[in-house]
Amino acid sequence: MEAQVKYYATGRRKTSIARVWLTLGSGKVVVNGRDVDNFFPRSTWQILATKPLVLTGSESRFDVHAKTEGGGLSGQAGAVALGISRALLQVDESMKTTLKKAGLLTRDPRMKERKKYGLRSARARFQFSKR
Repeated sequence: MEAQVKYYATGRRKTSIARVWLTLGSGKVVVNGRDVDNFFPRSTWQILATKPLVLTGSESRFDVHAKTEGGGLSGQAGAVALGISRALLQVDESMKTTLKKAGLLTRDPRMKERKKYGLRSARARFQFSKR
């Protein structure tokens, strides 16, 4: 019996990390042991997570198995999308132009700004009272 070929990639967004495995299959997308439709309740998150597969026309070619941790659902959907994009590049390097134009290969660097001492949050100050 021939060993199944797996492609692995990591995606990050905000504080979320997604480990993604691609295998040849029927197009099933599983995130943390649940179907993508059950894991991401909003359709926008479902669309974002599977966007690389739809753009490259390989949604029925590969099965996706992803494990995500940290952050919220929006960040996890972005992390899964980046992970899938990077794994697809390992499969076929010619998909790079399509994914790059859609902005799916760029790691979104926006993170929460840290809280500064003497302030209520990162930039908000405590209320000033003159008297």
